[in-house]
Amino acid sequence: MKPCVWIAGMTLSMAAFAQSPSVPPPADIAYPGTIRLDVDATDLQRHIFRVHEEIPVAAGPLTLLYPQWLPGNHAPRGPIDKLAGLVAKVGGKTLEWKRDPLDVYAFHLDIPQGADTLSLDFQFLSPQESSQGRVVMTPDMLNLQWNAVALYPAGHASRQITFAPSVKLPAGWQFGGALDVADGTTPNAINADGIARFKPVTFNVLVDSPLFAGRYFKRIELGKGVPVHLNLIADSAKLLAATPAQIKAHENLVAQARKLYGSQHYDHYDFLLALSDQLGGIGLEHHRSSENGSEPTYFTEWDKNASGRDLLAHEYTHSWNGKFRRPASLTTANFNVPMQGDLLWVYEGQTQYWGFVLAARSGLWNVEQARDALALVAQTYADDRPGFAWRNIQDTTNDPVIAARRALPYRNWQMSEDYYSAGQLTWLAVDAKLRELTRDKRSLDDFARTFFGVDDGKWNVNTYTFDDVVAALNALAPYDWSKFLRERIDGHQPPLDGFAASGWKLVYTDTPSAYQKSEEARRKGADYSASLGLVVSSKDGRISDVRWDGPAFNAGVTPTSTIVAVDGRAFKSDDLKDAIAAAKDSKAPIELLLKDGQTYRTARIDYHGGLKYPHLERIAGTPDRLSAILAPR
Repeated sequence: MKPCVWIAGMTLSMAAFAQSPSVPPPADIAYPGTIRLDVDATDLQRHIFRVHEEIPVAAGPLTLLYPQWLPGNHAPRGPIDKLAGLVAKVGGKTLEWKRDPLDVYAFHLDIPQGADTLSLDFQFLSPQESSQGRVVMTPDMLNLQWNAVALYPAGHASRQITFAPSVKLPAGWQFGGALDVADGTTPNAINADGIARFKPVTFNVLVDSPLFAGRYFKRIELGKGVPVHLNLIADSAKLLAATPAQIKAHENLVAQARKLYGSQHYDHYDFLLALSDQLGGIGLEHHRSSENGSEPTYFTEWDKNASGRDLLAHEYTHSWNGKFRRPASLTTANFNVPMQGDLLWVYEGQTQYWGFVLAARSGLWNVEQARDALALVAQTYADDRPGFAWRNIQDTTNDPVIAARRALPYRNWQMSEDYYSAGQLTWLAVDAKLRELTRDKRSLDDFARTFFGVDDGKWNVNTYTFDDVVAALNALAPYDWSKFLRERIDGHQPPLDGFAASGWKLVYTDTPSAYQKSEEARRKGADYSASLGLVVSSKDGRISDVRWDGPAFNAGVTPTSTIVAVDGRAFKSDDLKDAIAAAKDSKAPIELLLKDGQTYRTARIDYHGGLKYPHLERIAGTPDRLSAILAPR
């Protein structure tokens, strides 16, 4: 295994950020010895991970930290509330610990003279239902994230602390992940005692190397060259049945990414994909792997599941953008130093862009599905983000800390993490401008290769700043790129100009695209945000979103209300659709009987614009740059 190299000049001064004065800041000094970490993940019934650590120590004060600021979360969301039963011992005798009063993620101990090993035992009490957090253990599968089951010594950069990890799994289970097994024979070997033991790694690599394990498991090789694996776990064996054509699309994803970047920044890569409606959904990037959750019928109902098939392409792209090349302000010395997300519109926004593009180039989507997916993004920012009146993309980079992905009463007005999709549209505009400036000789593909594709084979952390992004664009086509980017990131208009510059425009019809139908089926809702200005559950009529100052909003409709009846008839999703269509040729308002808690009331929506579903349409006489962007290489 190649070491993860710490880049010279990476500021350990960030350790001074907002930490308790009793917690030693991280220094770039090796922690002596190797920490043993053993996890028992066999208590499926109670969803309990049981943890044992053996930490080399010397006499004197010691502070242990539970990881708080988690990469990919961009926020202090380490699940400290799930840690329980912490017992520390030295020489078989219990040693008292004390939690820091200013930093609840820190535990202080006083190691007695003559001690050389500190033993820790505790449990990670993982959620038993979604109201407690993301479910990571079911009777048939589990997701082990090492940051949830480890305490580590303060005062050292995470790359300077070495762990020797192991996990005990239920009998007959298999697993996938980026860690190398200790015996070096097979990539997912479990010993006769049911334990998988891994080669020692630094703590930053360990946290970046989760595993998926399950009763129903399949491992698929994706192409030749540097190894890439698709590791599948599922709720049942039949869900693992992938056709040759489906596997080929995933092989194409790897091939198209390699053509885009011209490099691989890993010694091997493992897609971890759960096909489950029991395990909590996830999409989380790592340098040599990614955690992904999808519909159980991902393969078995392929034609119905186009929506969301860009997930693997998105998370794979992060190996280059976000893990290898990483914003300097998101690069911290350990997992308890605050991160700053000011460049998330590059980290996530450009990754969102490439996720769509690579899904199309690989065949995970066809070109029509890719265009229809982009049409939905365009409609969101053309009609459903009135919050741009008071916020901008740059300010939403604070949302991982502000909102922590909690549900919001009026998301379209409050906005939240719009650096993803609005950032994506910004990069579409950049791509189109590069092509225009160079008469289609240069594109964002060239930026990807020269900015993210450098140093083939290395998987260190190579940081970047806003000025670095601007300089790389200027090297491709001289222009005032700083102004171009800042106008879109800091401005109060959605960055929709990339569509016209790419030869396409947003139009509406009264018929949803097949892609939108699959999206609504996946989310179990009906999206009338472009017409009435609301989104409603197709099953029970519960309203999940109401557009600020839209027709429904102005009629008094509120999120979390439930539609009981439409124009005097008991609610059915198709009846609401029919009522919107009928109102186009009528002066009568659409009448909704709503239930709010124990109260019933009637809302009359004076809307007569008919059904509106987004599509992209060619602008005659202009270069079709979008088709060129989506075409395979």
